Amino acid sequence: MIEPMGERVIAACDGASKGNPGPAGWAWVIADGTGTPAEWEAGPLGTATNNVAELTALERLLAAVDPDVPLEIRMDSQYAMKAVTTWLPGWKRKGWKTAAGKPVANQELVVRIDELLDGRSVEFRYVPAHQVDGDRLNDFADRAASQAAFVQEPAGSEQGSPEPPKSPAVKKAAPSRKRTASASSTSSSSSSSSSSSRTLKAKFPGRCRCGRSYTAGETIAKNADGWGHPECRTGA
Repeated sequence: MIEPMGERVIAACDGASKGNPGPAGWAWVIADGTGTPAEWEAGPLGTATNNVAELTALERLLAAVDPDVPLEIRMDSQYAMKAVTTWLPGWKRKGWKTAAGKPVANQELVVRIDELLDGRSVEFRYVPAHQVDGDRLNDFADRAASQAAFVQEPAGSEQGSPEPPKSPAVKKAAPSRKRTASASSTSSSSSSSSSSSRTLKAKFPGRCRCGRSYTAGETIAKNADGWGHPECRTGA
């Protein structure tokens, strides 16, 4: 367990699911005084959803840090952050029911996180994922969680594991070429293309098969193993 050091600790946590649900993993990372990733841990979850992976990452981070250590936690999951900072008090008042009267999803994880937050100083900070020159800790946690999801093996600084690999670059498809191909299709192939190229606006944040997140309102498409970026489907 990470012991008190006399000052606030800066950390990040993230989860990944390749398919939502699909092979999933979690990770957390803690920075040193210069903001450089210093201590980290990641682990597999078998088959799970993005939300379960995100909540698990937060739970494992809180469990790894001494309750007396003030924490700043950076996250790119609005669901996990709002679950424990905005929705949780109302869920508890309603006997762990949502505003619609339904059981709270992932209740066991949320209850555990609530217990770990009790009496400790924690500041949550939302950071957008996969930004150019984005948050360094969030990027590290994202890569570690994605690696854990793919290989389904634990890793971390205490095990002497190397830094998780960089996320693969994803090439964007040229819109003009896609339109040309569509215009030259036959009627039968056009029907098939229309079905395979269906896109829509995401209702909730999620994570693509490439390991990058997408936000609510972002255009996504059906891939072979779930929803994600249209260019990732094209690349497959």
